[in-house]
Amino acid sequence: MTPRSPAEPHRAATPLELLFDLCFVVAVSQAAAQLRHALAEGHIGEGVLGYAMVFFAIWWAWMNFTWFASAYDTDDVPYRLLTLVQMTGVLVLAAGVRDAFDSYDFGLVTAGYVIMRVAMIPQWLRAAAADPPGRPAALRYAVGITVVQVGWVARLALPHPGDYIGFAVLVAAELAVPAWAESGGRQTSWHPSHIAERYGLFTIIVLGEVLLATLAGIRTSVTEHGLSTALLVVVIGGLILVFGMWWIYFAGPGPRLPSLRAALTWGYGHYVVFASVAALGAGLEVTVEAVEHRGHLTETATAWTVAVPVALYLLVLGPLHRLVRSGAVAHLALVVAGPVVVLALAALAGPLTLEGAVLGMGVALALSLTANLVLIHRRSCRTGGRTE
Repeated sequence: MTPRSPAEPHRAATPLELLFDLCFVVAVSQAAAQLRHALAEGHIGEGVLGYAMVFFAIWWAWMNFTWFASAYDTDDVPYRLLTLVQMTGVLVLAAGVRDAFDSYDFGLVTAGYVIMRVAMIPQWLRAAAADPPGRPAALRYAVGITVVQVGWVARLALPHPGDYIGFAVLVAAELAVPAWAESGGRQTSWHPSHIAERYGLFTIIVLGEVLLATLAGIRTSVTEHGLSTALLVVVIGGLILVFGMWWIYFAGPGPRLPSLRAALTWGYGHYVVFASVAALGAGLEVTVEAVEHRGHLTETATAWTVAVPVALYLLVLGPLHRLVRSGAVAHLALVVAGPVVVLALAALAGPLTLEGAVLGMGVALALSLTANLVLIHRRSCRTGGRTE
């Protein structure tokens, strides 16, 4: 298992990586579905907390495999088998999501997570044996993963609220492992453009899950009540939001990851990006139910379930893209203006009506995107088409 060159031309996602992503989206869809159920029943605090905890397990296991594969994807039989074990782990995790939300039983979620993470240990040990220059980092990864997984299993025995404290400590430990493993010049040979592509592809897949989940809610409403004007307006506003979020993510040239610090910031920041996209699907489903008078939330509270994910997405993605100089957000004012307007529209959902607020959010996002594209075009003209 020798490292692949970080300058390898035409490096693209493999069929195994794409299958890996699809398995993870199963878990994402389960987390979003349970968030929708919690929001619809008015259990907002418990639902958001459970969603954040479950989504961390999904995102962190996905991220760690993605970066490992960027450096050591040999695609031989042991590599494939261990990757398939990780896919099995995420399906186990997905099966336990409902228990985690309904009864705070994280046993199955933890089991699935530990399966995914433990499967990475022999991968790193193989890399340590075959790649002498990368051995220090690989061994640190193997040790760090092993120690933290013992902690996750031990956390199950902690009484409440000690389990929350244990979760926070273990999250910090997980996030510290890559920085510790790759410190002191031990950096693995991940491929910058491959990493950027993998994150972009997963964003597209999660956006697709949002459309699928929203379509399911719309189909139920149309079957029971027919297509009302309010529902049609929500559909239009929701589509503009999803399409606008995709366009903003991929506006401008692709991201450049010149350093480990920039790469880790980019990778860690995508926890909010991915979680916000999936949460938007839950919010749109709750909105569809509300306009058909099947929800338990007020119009304003329902509007927040859409506005907050969109605002978080914009607030985090803007600085991330400016950090890697991708050009996706041409001016910092747009980073603030878009979320402020979206949140203000949610607060005015009463006088605007819920469907009017959602449509307004879509229009606000489209206008923000348009202004950004104009600024990108003007900057490109000033620099003669060169990337700054």
